[in-house]
Amino acid sequence: MAQAKTVITNKPGWLDLSSADPAASRDFYSKLFGWSAEVIPDPDAGGYGMFKLDGKEVGGVGPRQSDQQPTAWTIYILVDDADATADRAKKAGGTVIAPPFDVMQAGRMAIIADPSGAAFGIWQPSEHAGWEVEGVPGAVCWVELTSRNFDAAKQFYVDVFGWQAKTADVSSEEMVYWQFSFDGGNGFAGGMQAPATMPAEVPSYWQPYIAVTDTDAVTARAKQLGATAIVEPADIPNVGRFAIVQDPLGAVFGVLQPLPS
Repeated sequence: MAQAKTVITNKPGWLDLSSADPAASRDFYSKLFGWSAEVIPDPDAGGYGMFKLDGKEVGGVGPRQSDQQPTAWTIYILVDDADATADRAKKAGGTVIAPPFDVMQAGRMAIIADPSGAAFGIWQPSEHAGWEVEGVPGAVCWVELTSRNFDAAKQFYVDVFGWQAKTADVSSEEMVYWQFSFDGGNGFAGGMQAPATMPAEVPSYWQPYIAVTDTDAVTARAKQLGATAIVEPADIPNVGRFAIVQDPLGAVFGVLQPLPS
């Protein structure tokens, strides 16, 4: 049974999918993760809907804002004041792509790009407080930044959101992996410098990971549903087993089967 989580500001607390075909996306993720998908009936919602796990909200899905926008997941960081946060982000070298605006009575949001170009949202909760469950199978368990200028991006999140960054145990000579937390506590996000092999047309990006009980089975099921495995299932020492998947419309996400605690 999904358990509710405590809302903490200045950390990731929501994600949604902007899709070229929201109905197809709702069908794919419902079949893959067992989510229910409900479209908000209010016409002002513009076809936006909620993914739910055991009746609790885990993410959103809606149509793209333009035909030029790719189908993609967006990570949102919960904040107390969207306007003040957007101002801090700009002063810290970020770009405010969409200035703060109200979303009906649900909350206030903005879209921002960090100095390396990775886009994300900020969400000031009102009636909608973010995802209602995390870290259990079928819910977000991790978010990850792949950046073309990780040093600049890392400092940006430290300055704007008060995150602390430290190197993680999974780092190697080939790849230094960073973990974000508050005051050295439990990590809630990670990041790394983009590898030299990343195609030039791919910008810096944030990626969500969904917890699963069987990475291999979920990856195989995703393929049956028309997805592509960008990274086939593999073990991360002392963490678990993961894969990276591109859904049939192009959105990329990870799945992670954590080691038993």
